[in-house]
Amino acid sequence: MASATLLLPPAARFGGQRVSPDTARWLGRADRIAAAPGSGAPGDGLTRYFEVLPRGWPAAAVTRQRDAAADANGLWMRADPVFVQPDINGARLMSHGDALALDRSDAEALLPALRPLFGDAGFVLDAPHPARWYLRVPDGAKLPVTVSPEQALGEDLFEHLPAGAEGRRWRSLLSEAQIVLHNHPHNARRAAAGLAPVNSLWFWGAGRLPDQIRTTLDAVLSVDDTLVAFGQAAGASASSLPAVWSAGDGDRLVDLRGSRDLRELDRDWLAPALSSLAAGQLRSVSLEFPDRGGLYVARRHRWRFWRRPLLSFITAPADGSAE
Repeated sequence: MASATLLLPPAARFGGQRVSPDTARWLGRADRIAAAPGSGAPGDGLTRYFEVLPRGWPAAAVTRQRDAAADANGLWMRADPVFVQPDINGARLMSHGDALALDRSDAEALLPALRPLFGDAGFVLDAPHPARWYLRVPDGAKLPVTVSPEQALGEDLFEHLPAGAEGRRWRSLLSEAQIVLHNHPHNARRAAAGLAPVNSLWFWGAGRLPDQIRTTLDAVLSVDDTLVAFGQAAGASASSLPAVWSAGDGDRLVDLRGSRDLRELDRDWLAPALSSLAAGQLRSVSLEFPDRGGLYVARRHRWRFWRRPLLSFITAPADGSAE
């Protein structure tokens, strides 16, 4: 029988919002899942769903394999186009990926101005996808440890720049790229059309294509192109997240980390998934939070009548203890 794991945003995001009474009854009867220790490494929180050998989360190489077919050998880093907003304390990452509404004409206009800068540094820059740009890095180059743009969204750009002497080269390249982009007439045309300019790049996801990627999952549903790429590389059925829950076969990982309204999350995902559990279509539903472990609900838990309903995620034990 199938199972479903729902990846949720931090529970604190929902504050005191409450789930529906039926959902609250199910969640109150759940087992608590202890929070996994975070390492701060790339892919932290996602690597437990995949066996990647050698160990790591080389997002650039794995997404490159999907975006450019067989052209993924070697050492790769993402250099994604982003929009940063200056403020009194520096600059904040405000938009990236699909939110920038980039198309092929944007890449064709901006890349020729950037390629000489990176070429002089020994890198090859290209964009097989308008929102996913790549640097081919020479063998032996020292690569910075960076986070994905999703992890840094809304945060100070300078808090995530490569640090130390080894990061100096990357900080310098970024500064020069920002100057090129700031002065590029294509960004003026984007602004005139009401679109955010591409005024910076985001370096992340460095590494080589793994020797092996495996998973026990049958399906991965996500708006995160990296997670989908890892799912496809592991042989799972991987695709973009649909609008609402639908019943299906096999063990599924459903990425709902972008959710912000608990009422919509409950209506479209939690309640339907728990209804599938009650109907015997699922053996279990797991809810996993990055800030406080999670909840594991099995069909047999319906007999736990003595448990109190769990109306709010913020009241769930954060240490994985059972009630």
